[in-house]
Amino acid sequence: MPNRNNASSLILRLTPALSKRWLLLIAGLIWCGVGILLNSYAFEWFAMVSMGSWILLGAIGVIIGVGFYTFIFAKFSDKNIVRISEYQQERICIFAFQRWTSYPLVIVMIALGIFLRKYSPIPKPYLAPLYFGIGGALFIAGLKYFGSATNLRGVRSGQ
Repeated sequence: MPNRNNASSLILRLTPALSKRWLLLIAGLIWCGVGILLNSYAFEWFAMVSMGSWILLGAIGVIIGVGFYTFIFAKFSDKNIVRISEYQQERICIFAFQRWTSYPLVIVMIALGIFLRKYSPIPKPYLAPLYFGIGGALFIAGLKYFGSATNLRGVRSGQ
């Protein structure tokens, strides 16, 4: 019968783990990176319309972004930051920047985004405000991770 302690020890040694500070920085990079990606799509689509339409669609995107940031992404990022900061371990699994239960939601959001971008009958300029709003909200919420990483207490510098 195999020794469970040896198997657990091997799993722990093979788990990609980082300090809290690095975990927060990676989370910020991912959130901001996805925000930039979504905004790049939105700006490409905004370029398909006149300046007046661009301004109107952009304003709608800002309103969408404020809503997504205020009611969804700020809360998610705050909860993730608190959860990461409260870990007792020195090194945490790299995938723990999100709760494990959030990964199915992330997969659904990615799939929906791909579907809308590739197969939706909705004209791209009309999708632009949604992408612009969500992208901006993700980017701003991602900045919170960077602020928390630089203000993290109880962690030696250089970690």
